[in-house]
Amino acid sequence: MSYPPGRSCGFFDRAYNVTVIITEINMKNKYIFLAFVFGLVALLGFNSASADHSWGPYHWARTANPFTLKLGDNVSSAWDSYLRTASTKWSLSSVLDTSVVSTLSNRNCRATLGRVEVCNRTYGNNGWLGLAQIWLTSGSHIAQGVVKLNDTYFNTSTYNKPAWRNMVACQEVGHTFGLDHQDENFSNKNLGTCMDYSNDPARNDGAGDNQYPNAHDFAQLEEIYAHLDATTTVSVSAPAKGANQSFENPRDWGRSVRQDRQGRDNVFVRDLGKGEKVLTHVFWAE
Repeated sequence: MSYPPGRSCGFFDRAYNVTVIITEINMKNKYIFLAFVFGLVALLGFNSASADHSWGPYHWARTANPFTLKLGDNVSSAWDSYLRTASTKWSLSSVLDTSVVSTLSNRNCRATLGRVEVCNRTYGNNGWLGLAQIWLTSGSHIAQGVVKLNDTYFNTSTYNKPAWRNMVACQEVGHTFGLDHQDENFSNKNLGTCMDYSNDPARNDGAGDNQYPNAHDFAQLEEIYAHLDATTTVSVSAPAKGANQSFENPRDWGRSVRQDRQGRDNVFVRDLGKGEKVLTHVFWAE
């Protein structure tokens, strides 16, 4: 098949969810045309690892960058070093810092306005390793967040390993900034980021292991937090709607709005009324 001069053709790149239109100008044959197309693709770097991976338009309102987000330390000694490592790694971002702060004696992991509470408990054989939950106000502004780590699974030989604890703690904290996964196929090569699903987070497939954030996570955060807000939702003190509810049971999560690559519901939204919502991101055991 040849392309007459002046005719446009297009291709769809699933990683970016965009259609790229290329107009052929006096191309003699399809081989020159295809070489041009593939060269452009290589130049722009279209691949699954560079796909957009924000959770949505969700972000913490703030008036300046970098801003500091408090991570409430409600975890046991078995998790404390992993929480602090996740905080240190995410603080390498140019737009945000995190600070691990003392517990509020918050055994039920209730949300606190202006910060993220991080907790671990034996939540039961319910299928999930970790949860990240964010409370939204004013449409897309995050007002508070919660991370929950399920010791029912982390006390087993499969998951009671430093790499698994590092990846899940890092990933669930990353969700509370507004990040989604870079990839959701457990069997793919590790992309070198905790925002990638993996059946062996300690394995290095050339890009690094999957225990910590990578450069693309930081680049995505720069996009999410590129604009400033007139107000702030960080480190404020007023109570938020639903703050005294734990939302740890699936029946409390609301309706499913997305599935993962395995066909499992993994993002849920619960409407609290008056424009406020709770979103739950679920990390299911493989």
